Amino acid sequence: MDFGSFTLLAAGDDLAREPQARDHADGLELRMDLADEPLAQLDAYDGELPVLVTNRVDWEGGEAPDTAERLDALERAVDHDAVTAVDLELAALTGAGDHDAGRVADRARARGASIVVSTHDFEATPDRDVIVERLRRACEHGDVGKFATTAGSPDDVLAMLSATRELDAAGERVATMCMGEAGRHSRAVAPLYGSRIGYAPVDPEAATAPGQYDLATLRSLVTQLRSDG
Repeated sequence: MDFGSFTLLAAGDDLAREPQARDHADGLELRMDLADEPLAQLDAYDGELPVLVTNRVDWEGGEAPDTAERLDALERAVDHDAVTAVDLELAALTGAGDHDAGRVADRARARGASIVVSTHDFEATPDRDVIVERLRRACEHGDVGKFATTAGSPDDVLAMLSATRELDAAGERVATMCMGEAGRHSRAVAPLYGSRIGYAPVDPEAATAPGQYDLATLRSLVTQLRSDG
């Protein structure tokens, strides 16, 4: 995955759902921290869609403990041919936590995999200038800078969309979204402003973040909005 254009990922913890995702997704996100035997799943995977692997650390909203083993698993994951991208937390690349994720980034680059550098705010959406600065920092460390915040009002979504447009116009590749009900529509609208990645579960009951649409619905919304534009 090079994320040169909008890429819709079927997000979840089970690669066996790949056949159900093919009609709507461009790839899969395997949430290793939520999955049962994720490395065994990758060993057995013979699907058509490429895979982005995420092993989200607990202090960034995931369930993986901040251990060397978390990063070991990611390094092993990017050795699989089907894995063409990896998500790493901005904080884990810049000194937070007990373990440096830089070695995973190095391994991914050596394998030709893209690096999505992510950051989250589960409490609120900061001011537009803060969003821009956080995304710029993320882009410095990877191929795509991702920022997911929690929206409390439409103004929060406007701030995110404005920041997305500014960075896209400057030639940066970013992935942006606002979580929660107030921000749900941002997942469909942000691609019009330059967001390069969307995430949605095949099964609406298996969302991996607050406010996600199911895969078929998000694909339909994005397609219709682009056609109408």
